[in-house]
Amino acid sequence: MRSTIVVGIIAFMTAAILTSTLTPKADAAIGSIPLNCDRACLENVIDQYLAAVVAHDPKRLPLSKDVMYTENDQVLEIGDGFWKTAEGRGNYTHIFADPEFGQVAYMGTMREAGAPLLMSLRLRIQLGRITEVESIYFKPGGGGPNNIADMDKPHKPEEFWFKSIPPAQQMSRQELIAVADGYFTGLQKNDGKGINGTGTYPFTPDCHRIENGSPTTNVSRPANEPPDTINLFSMDCLSQFKLGIYFVVQNIHGRRYPVVDRERGVVWAHAVFDQGTVSKGILSDGRPYEFTFFNRPSSILVIEAFLIENGKIRQVEMIGPSAFYHLNSPWPRGLSGD
Repeated sequence: MRSTIVVGIIAFMTAAILTSTLTPKADAAIGSIPLNCDRACLENVIDQYLAAVVAHDPKRLPLSKDVMYTENDQVLEIGDGFWKTAEGRGNYTHIFADPEFGQVAYMGTMREAGAPLLMSLRLRIQLGRITEVESIYFKPGGGGPNNIADMDKPHKPEEFWFKSIPPAQQMSRQELIAVADGYFTGLQKNDGKGINGTGTYPFTPDCHRIENGSPTTNVSRPANEPPDTINLFSMDCLSQFKLGIYFVVQNIHGRRYPVVDRERGVVWAHAVFDQGTVSKGILSDGRPYEFTFFNRPSSILVIEAFLIENGKIRQVEMIGPSAFYHLNSPWPRGLSGD
């Protein structure tokens, strides 16, 4: 009888330990998110989160007690930073959902100090609680091509971002990630010779990219511009990469792919671009080229959403503030679903 009681106690203690290990710690008073949180549910979590930010009240959310929160890759206590200065939501919202892995991401405009800013947000939900919050901000005065005001008009994403791909035609999670990773591999030390010298890059003929609210492909040339002038933004994605003009980007590290939407063919990716240590190079057509504004070591903290069709990238939306050279993300590989 005594041995039976001891065994029962051990089994109870083991179950308790496993439960505390596997279950996010949270206040019992706060409601939870449904365990089978589908696309609509995840999109609603984004709305709940942003409403709580604007109200400056993280207690409105079902947070795990050990939730990890970052702003531009700096670890903070949730409720600090932008939580204290947010003035409201902007006019632009684009949400990316991954019900399979309980992840949801957002790109849009928010308001701070009387002006709009660009925000990228990722939430991870486990067992009905928010366990990870990763936020990136591009604010007025940030370097590089940008047009926050145009995104806040509001900008409307193309309808093809939201189409549903029939299950039989959907790419696997690994296949979608491989295409997105190929973008970074082709961009790093870009030589115009394709990914790893294959001669190919994964772009559709109409591939287009928006960086910090500003188109950086397919922009009309000025009427009086000489035809032999290298106008990078007038090119499509494929032409830019084949020219080898991105040699300035010497390293792309911290690559992560936590949000993958197989139904819509979308990958939400994180990476850090290191640049500025090499500013001169030879383009694939033999012309020498020099960047006058990438001549000091610097980095860009990059969040990119890739829309992929039949194994090729059709659209890219990016938010990327400047960062200290070779910034290392506090989100290590192996976390966040990758």
